[in-house]
Amino acid sequence: MIDEFAKDNLHGRLRRDREALLWKLDGLSEYDARRPLTVTGSNLLGLVKHVAGVEARYFAEVFDRPFPEPLPRWQDNDGGDLWATAGETCDQIIDFYRHTWKHSDATMRELPLDAQGHVPWWPEPHSSTNLFAVMVHVLGETNRHAGHADILREGIDGRTGMRPEHEVEIDEEARAAYYAKIEQVARSAASAGA
Repeated sequence: MIDEFAKDNLHGRLRRDREALLWKLDGLSEYDARRPLTVTGSNLLGLVKHVAGVEARYFAEVFDRPFPEPLPRWQDNDGGDLWATAGETCDQIIDFYRHTWKHSDATMRELPLDAQGHVPWWPEPHSSTNLFAVMVHVLGETNRHAGHADILREGIDGRTGMRPEHEVEIDEEARAAYYAKIEQVARSAASAGA
């Protein structure tokens, strides 16, 4: 009974965080979705592409449940799984991510939490795992990158929130005052420490 509760809870949170990550692309141009927004090249569409590839591999290869189509390259030295190429559109990457959900969801539905798996890219002896550990890992990965996406999207147009129903109208004046307050406290703390 606790296994089904745990599985349902983890799966529900993963579904929620998937949607939150995709929502960060809502209304953006191809350029804004894919342009580098940090000095290391972090970009919104690249985060979605990366998380889609991670999820596809963990719920396919690890449990010997082949993905129905060839998977894109992953973890290349050029970081190719973290940005969209000129030949990839936003819609293609979103479609791939949603297709990944179907395969992953089937794996989670059909296997028990203690189903054994093997992660070939993890070092021995840690490469043996089970569905519960993989669900926690993929949820953590998705949540981590959804948080990155929150910050990146805020930098583009100021939009924040986890889901559309949590978004509030941007009050530029209130934001500027809040920012100034935090900046002043930081400067005071730095002066006191010097």
